[in-house]
Amino acid sequence: MSGIDRDTGTSWHVPEDDIRAYARGELAPPRLWSADTHLATCARCRETLTAAADPVALAAGWERLDAELDAPRPRLVESLLVRAGVADHTARLLAAAPVLRRSWLGAVAAVLVMTVAAANSAQSAAAPNLFLALAPLLPLAGVALSYGPALDPTYEMAVVSPTHGFRLLMIRTLAVLAVVLGLNGLATLALPAYGLRALAWLLPALALTGTGLALTPRLGPVLAPGLVATVWVTLLALTTSAGGPHHGTLAPFTAAGQGVAAAVAVLAAGLLYLVRDGFDASLPRRPFPGFIQGGRG
Repeated sequence: MSGIDRDTGTSWHVPEDDIRAYARGELAPPRLWSADTHLATCARCRETLTAAADPVALAAGWERLDAELDAPRPRLVESLLVRAGVADHTARLLAAAPVLRRSWLGAVAAVLVMTVAAANSAQSAAAPNLFLALAPLLPLAGVALSYGPALDPTYEMAVVSPTHGFRLLMIRTLAVLAVVLGLNGLATLALPAYGLRALAWLLPALALTGTGLALTPRLGPVLAPGLVATVWVTLLALTTSAGGPHHGTLAPFTAAGQGVAAAVAVLAAGLLYLVRDGFDASLPRRPFPGFIQGGRG
């Protein structure tokens, strides 16, 4: 094809044989590169390409493009989990958990910053009781928010996922523990004056979280952690009012208290394993209202 094109001002056009090979995906470089560049500026060759293309294949290509454009883009947390080797569906369930959202993480970080500041400003030789009392409750609260229809806005998505209820709970519990225990650990580093005493929250945190999980099939995902938290606060209140010979260190954070917390954590883990099949039966699985109405019709 030769001659000056009045619209494009070009004296060259892609040969028809090359255009047909281009439409079939069979045109090889360097002709392919030349055709790509020319088609971007030449309406005449694009019309020839449209006439040479298979309309069925062209429609299928547009459908694939529309589906790709409409597909939700994974967020940062989901992308990082997938890169770390987590399955796509598992990463999406984790990323949708309320405990991995910036608002909740920001609230936890703010609470820890305030308690660390209070502990450092006390200038006391006693253990940082406020921080030690609060830190075990954070993973318990995170687990309560991560599962169940009352507090998890993504519960319906979790219900229809091909995941056993106990497995889903364990996946999100591990995510909660990794995040919250990590934040607690960073806060502990900000209390260097207390040494290893600042780590006394770890065993009670595991004990409270394990007990809350073990009681969930019986009491539900809201009442179980709420009851455990109430017992913990009551225990601390009784210990504080009773005083003691430990120079300001509350009983749960002494050597004996740490041993009890470790034993409770082990017992709770064993009980959780025994009741693992009760999660699907005890937690209500609310179907989609539209699905029910459609089925009735």
